[in-house]
Amino acid sequence: MLVLASFVPAHSSAQDSGLTLPEQADVRIIVDISGSMKETDPENLRRPAVRLLARMLPAGAEAGVWTFGQYVNMLVPHATVDDAWRNRVIERSEQINSVALYTNLGLAMEKASDDWLSGGTLENTHLILLSDGKVDIPGGEAASREEERRILETLLPSLKAKGATIHTVGLSELADITFLQRLARETGGSFQLAKTAEALNLAFADALNTAVPQEQIPIEGDGFAVDAGVREFTALIFTGGSDAEARSLALSEPDGEPFTANNLPDNVRWAVEPGYDLITVTEPAAGRWRIVGDLGQGSRVTVVSDLRMAVSEVPSEFSEETPFNLEVVFFEESEKIRNRDFLGVMQVSLSITANDGRRGTKVLSGDQPPEDGVYRDTVTRLPAPGRYQIDVVADGGTFSRKFSAMTAFTLPGEEPELAVVSEPLVPDLSERVEPEVPAEPEPVEVPAPVADPEPMPEPEPEQAEAPSEPQPEPVHVPEKGTLWGVPVWAFGAGAALLVVIIGLGLFAWRQKKSIAEAEQAAAAERETLEDLPEEEPEIPVVAAAVSDSEPDETPEPEDIPEMTESLERDEVPETEDDQIPVADDAVNEEPEDDETLAETDPEPEPEPEPEPEPEPEEDDDDEFGLEDFDLSEFDDLPDLDESEADDEATDKSEADDTEKDDEDQKK
Repeated sequence: MLVLASFVPAHSSAQDSGLTLPEQADVRIIVDISGSMKETDPENLRRPAVRLLARMLPAGAEAGVWTFGQYVNMLVPHATVDDAWRNRVIERSEQINSVALYTNLGLAMEKASDDWLSGGTLENTHLILLSDGKVDIPGGEAASREEERRILETLLPSLKAKGATIHTVGLSELADITFLQRLARETGGSFQLAKTAEALNLAFADALNTAVPQEQIPIEGDGFAVDAGVREFTALIFTGGSDAEARSLALSEPDGEPFTANNLPDNVRWAVEPGYDLITVTEPAAGRWRIVGDLGQGSRVTVVSDLRMAVSEVPSEFSEETPFNLEVVFFEESEKIRNRDFLGVMQVSLSITANDGRRGTKVLSGDQPPEDGVYRDTVTRLPAPGRYQIDVVADGGTFSRKFSAMTAFTLPGEEPELAVVSEPLVPDLSERVEPEVPAEPEPVEVPAPVADPEPMPEPEPEQAEAPSEPQPEPVHVPEKGTLWGVPVWAFGAGAALLVVIIGLGLFAWRQKKSIAEAEQAAAAERETLEDLPEEEPEIPVVAAAVSDSEPDETPEPEDIPEMTESLERDEVPETEDDQIPVADDAVNEEPEDDETLAETDPEPEPEPEPEPEPEPEEDDDDEFGLEDFDLSEFDDLPDLDESEADDEATDKSEADDTEKDDEDQKK
């Protein structure tokens, strides 16, 4: 980012500089406790935010805390800030709630801005006001709007005339942003919109830093350097979240072991609050201190020392017509430092950072230190309107100091950009935005040597810039789970279904086979029925099966007579008719079947019906048994020739004689 600013030589206004150390501030904190806070701050995060202000207020300042709803309550009396006052705020902060019925903001401002508390003047008084709504008093909408008009037209000009500065914080977008902005702009204060209650800690810390600028030590990487002149430092580390037990934050002194909130040295105070840790170390060892853990956005280290850096006030907003002048002076205790040897090793720089992370830096210290010890610069304009962070950093080698402030650059006739504060990012990645930018042009140069095989993997990071290239196409995630465009699971499901079908088919086939074997063992009527198409009137179908099965098993001939005895001459055509459709499968055994049919006809009578019933199961294979057929359907089959009938009769008689002989032998 290009920062356009004019540099005024030190000698040009050396005698005009009246910059001195700031006086002790008078800070008055006003907190809304109306019922609407139940929705905007259900966890009462206003409590740790108020405790943060109490702990960070410099000792010796004047301060008090007020809460308001329909009425106004002085929660902590206005007094000098010391350990007793801080402890009182910490204890009474638990009384902050959301029970009030109205938002009597005007009355709260009147009570908190009483100049009697500060000796009849408000020149150095700063009001930090938090609210989430609009002015709301008893009497309805008309009364509330009249009260708002009274505040803007009567009360606000009076406070401005007395020198009071109002810093407002709106909680959520339900707050009356326009009204709160006007209170701040009219008095030279700042306005911030905290989007959620989790952002209150950062918003209050920034408001306090605007009201009472505090000297800081720059945090570089994971630590900071403490010089021998530091009597005390306070590290505010934004951690995010409300679970203090889940944090893993530690602080390590120079050449020492890290310590946590559970094992503190005697000179350390450690406050663990929702969203932040506040660590105060008195008489710290000189050297580099290291922070072990994640640092959230807005983390800072403030110091108390004899060596102080004073910076002129940075306005809340400026324009090209109203630029702001910047002056930097160093003090040893209360004396301005003009020592050229001391100032000669000092490097003073001004950095301006936009909300998107762009930054410009200008060195204020030239080859020769200023004669009067005042470093100056004038900021006239910036590239674009918006909010900017102003950082002044002084590095003397063995010590360093930092000053921070927020401002807004505006164009004539335009409103300044709204200052929106979100929950601090943990860790803070804002400082890592710049290194990523130079990494982008590097892969752009690599695609030039296309002929070389080695740089092929390098253009891959450019895929985001050229998504149309064919290279990313072959790497498709869907191909890993598909085959020929079909998901692999579909093949698996199909294979599983095929296995189930085959299994069921095999199971059915085995059952049918077992039934067939039983039938063959008993009667073997299938084979004879298959022969029936040629010799329809004869039942010897069973006999044919019997003849084949007799030599294999002895029980078969015993079952055969039962089958043949039950089959009567009348029924022969019917059974033959039923078996005709299946007989096509086995026509090759006709001669043997004819002989066996003759033997089985006269003898088997006891169990003719049960065995022919399973035969049609073989004939129709799938659905039917013999009993399922209507045998009358086959009565119209063509009759056999007389010669064939005579031959069959002869065969039957011979079969009967043979069976009788066999039975006699068995007996």
